[in-house]
Amino acid sequence: MKLDFRYKAAGDSAILMELDAGIDEKTNKRITHLSKLIEDKAEEGFGEVIIGYRSILVQYNPLRLSYQQAVELLKYLETNNDSNKYEKRRHIEIPVLYGGEHGPDLESVATYNNLSPKEVISIHSAASYLVYFMGFTPGFPFMGGMSKRIATPRLENPRISIPSGSVGIANNQTGIYPVESPGGWRLIGQTPIRLYDWQANQPFLLHAGDKVTFKEIQIDEFNEIKEQVEDGKYIPVIKN
Repeated sequence: MKLDFRYKAAGDSAILMELDAGIDEKTNKRITHLSKLIEDKAEEGFGEVIIGYRSILVQYNPLRLSYQQAVELLKYLETNNDSNKYEKRRHIEIPVLYGGEHGPDLESVATYNNLSPKEVISIHSAASYLVYFMGFTPGFPFMGGMSKRIATPRLENPRISIPSGSVGIANNQTGIYPVESPGGWRLIGQTPIRLYDWQANQPFLLHAGDKVTFKEIQIDEFNEIKEQVEDGKYIPVIKN
């Protein structure tokens, strides 16, 4: 198999693997599957593995592996990254209350794109989104697949504080703020479920490679789900 990744030293204990490819689902499958193969080789001297749209940053223990040894092992894993063994993607449904105080930028997104707020909601909730990678804050999913019809630039002046669960748009991406934090994405709604729970055995709801759909809900259902989440009784809708 042809080696497609470029390998670069990233400091004295990490290697950056970069792929010349488009930002698409096929590339994401290669990235996510290869990253799991690398994680399974922790006993060989590899540490944390961080993925991007077209890259993988691999930390390694320089007391166990030289740079060249680490690169050779990564190249071996790359050539044995069997595309027929890709795991099935999980599909997670995220309930969202759009507009109002929960989505203060819905009107501006609609105005920018010459649409009505209802049309923005319909377009946003009709698509299936791919989680390319996690970043920015714990559990924040960078997702692709949003319609260009609702693409909107970031705010010129970011907010100092954004509530957890806020669903936002930034250019041609959509994302969800898992924790309260500053941010400049335009907020169109909010989900009552938790994407990040540091006390849980599995603290992150979403992972790179997951597929996400948004389901519009109303205030009564929002409050009902929020109460279930707080009581530890809510079960996310996940399909394999």
